[in-house]
Amino acid sequence: METFILQLINGIRTGSIYALIALGYTMVYGIAKMINFAHGDIIMVGAYALYLLWSVAGLPLPLAMLLTVVICAVLGVTIERVAYKPLRKAPSLAVLITAIGMSFLLQALSLLLFGATPIKSQNIVQLKGFQIGSITVPGLPVLTLAVTVVCMVSLTLFINKTKAGRAMRAVSEDKQAASLMGINVNRTISLTFAIGSALAAVAGILYLSQYKSLTPTMGALPGIKAFVAAVFGGIGSIPGAMLGGILLGIIEVMAKAYINSALADAIVFGVLVIVLLVKPSGLLGKNRIEKV
Repeated sequence: METFILQLINGIRTGSIYALIALGYTMVYGIAKMINFAHGDIIMVGAYALYLLWSVAGLPLPLAMLLTVVICAVLGVTIERVAYKPLRKAPSLAVLITAIGMSFLLQALSLLLFGATPIKSQNIVQLKGFQIGSITVPGLPVLTLAVTVVCMVSLTLFINKTKAGRAMRAVSEDKQAASLMGINVNRTISLTFAIGSALAAVAGILYLSQYKSLTPTMGALPGIKAFVAAVFGGIGSIPGAMLGGILLGIIEVMAKAYINSALADAIVFGVLVIVLLVKPSGLLGKNRIEKV
């Protein structure tokens, strides 16, 4: 039983990182109706940015974290303006190819700058665990889950309670009608990419805290799994992204611990297929009726 609980904690820790990344995916898709497959690589950029600012430049950790979030937010806006804005009315395949190309571009640039050899990072967060009965619960999974919950709640309140959030919901429903109502669609979509990329930066910081190693491809697989989590929970749904990420992390860790680590990814994708066969919109997604 103790081993099961520890594996559950590990699953929640991993799933919380997936959930943070999935929040960025679902944010961009829900408002701009685009899938930013370079999103996972923004995690990598965030991790390298934190390493350079903190370990190399010697800035205080809180300032380095803040600048990391700003750098990733600016990068997200730049990617949207340069790569995605000209393709808003283009076929979905063209957008997909562009997104994949942008992902490879970020990886190639970081490979040129930092090389393929993994870089070891210092311990970013040092938290003592605490006892629950005979079980020692590490501090990092609790912090990771807490940060994810705070981000989800803050994002939900922002979307539902602020003027910018209402503009995002209007753009999500109908870009042309929103424009006629005086909403700056370009600015709203750029803000969406900025927030999504800022969330990716937070995920990158937590990911680096957990694995303490940087490589140019470190964000690729977590990015794909986070996209799966967003679809699993119901892409476009903020609580769905959170739920999908946590469940995905738990399923993955449990599969590795109790079935076969080589089959863990196959089991994760298999569960996704089953869920989508039963409920195509995802766990918390809503079926939308398109009027013609």
